[in-house]
Amino acid sequence: MTTWTDRAADRPVSLTAPSGIDRAAHHRLDEAWLAAAWSHPSTRVFVVSGGQVLIDETPDGRTELVMTPSFEAPLTEAHRYFLGTDDDGVSYFALQKDTLPGRMDASARAAGLREAGLLLSPRDAGLMVHAVALENWQRMHRFCSRCGERTVIAAAGHIRRCQACGAEHYPRTDPAVIMLVTDEKDRALLGRQVHWPEGRFSTLAGFVEPGESIEQSVRREVWEEAGVTVGDVEYVTSQPWPFPSSLMLGFMAKATSSEINVDGEEIHEARWFSRDDLRAAFESGEVLPPYGISIAARLIELWYGESLPRPGAAA
Repeated sequence: MTTWTDRAADRPVSLTAPSGIDRAAHHRLDEAWLAAAWSHPSTRVFVVSGGQVLIDETPDGRTELVMTPSFEAPLTEAHRYFLGTDDDGVSYFALQKDTLPGRMDASARAAGLREAGLLLSPRDAGLMVHAVALENWQRMHRFCSRCGERTVIAAAGHIRRCQACGAEHYPRTDPAVIMLVTDEKDRALLGRQVHWPEGRFSTLAGFVEPGESIEQSVRREVWEEAGVTVGDVEYVTSQPWPFPSSLMLGFMAKATSSEINVDGEEIHEARWFSRDDLRAAFESGEVLPPYGISIAARLIELWYGESLPRPGAAA
């Protein structure tokens, strides 16, 4: 029997393909090893700032992270994050800075994950998502949640330690469910959030609440946002989503009711689409698909049976 999970494996979701990087967590507290790795001539470093990095196109048409040897990297001691090593023993570090460094060549440009994640190789995308997630966490957790004192960075960027009370704080990941709901007619339920542009439709999603299973979260979120009840829930795949600190857990869900009653706070509009309905809406421009990097696009494609058009592109 083929499951949704089997079908999802045929084409990985963005930011989930094997990167070839060993995070080598056992080295994070070894200051001597980290110092040696930093000073090694093969080590490569890139800067992350405000969720952005520098990317550049190579002569053969590929897009790469702009990385330098460590001796050419901007100076910073406190915000140096060890990301891991590759099969050739090359170590990778990210530096958190207030601004990205200037470049002599005009082709390099700043980019966030929503753009770069679709362009970079699995290795570079994996390094970037790790660095962006750490930067987001570091910027938002500078003070101890136990005593309120300022914390310091430890474990090569993977711990913040309070020197006042001794508490250690680790990067947080918030589980969130995202689901494509279908009804007995095999129509898909898509919604438009209040702040989205006219015509942008996607799957429903929401955060898992304390004391709640992920299946319960799927059913609650669909009911709260669209007034539709859900029965069977089947896990498909997951995706890291550091905007700022989520792990998206993707599901297919079966509706047991069809009447829609949107909450009006998160979801402004929701509709049932057959495949023909959705194709016609794409072709007319009435509906804009979700961004290609998102797990939402992949979930819709699994049901739709083919790739979605690029947002804003004419059919």
